[in-house]
Amino acid sequence: MRWGKSLAIDLPVRILRSSDQLDYDDSRSVVLPSAMTPIQDWNFITAEPRPLMSLAFRMGDSIAARFGVKAIGGLSGERRIQARAGETLDFFLVEHSAPDMLVLTVRDRRLDVMICLATSGRRLAITSSVVVHNAFGWVYMVPVALIHRLILAADLRRLTNSLGQEAVRSGT
Repeated sequence: MRWGKSLAIDLPVRILRSSDQLDYDDSRSVVLPSAMTPIQDWNFITAEPRPLMSLAFRMGDSIAARFGVKAIGGLSGERRIQARAGETLDFFLVEHSAPDMLVLTVRDRRLDVMICLATSGRRLAITSSVVVHNAFGWVYMVPVALIHRLILAADLRRLTNSLGQEAVRSGT
């Protein structure tokens, strides 16, 4: 079974494997009111973890613990000025960090996940790719696949609207 649908993205992005070897992939792209770096985009999106997202992480961790999978704990909202390869952002390993791209991964017994934030001027693309390893990974992905696109779309809308309001307030 394969979930997700990659949209045409006009920025270079990284994914775990070739698209036909992924179990889930999703790409979203927006033009923001002002240019931001990938780490600035990450900071904004994760700044205020939403209550339902926090609950989902707690539930996932509770279930995962029964199968011997390490808890991920969710998103802290901690702001970072920069991220270097080898460091962590919450439960993600920073695999690549450049002024125009941030590549984050988490790999465990159930699945491998890669998130790529790529920017060019005011354009932001976020690509998620997943490879599932076992039945527990498939069970875990059922709710994730259903809501991931909705959550990411809402985050991108919130980012775009917030930057637009900021531009209006500052007169730019």
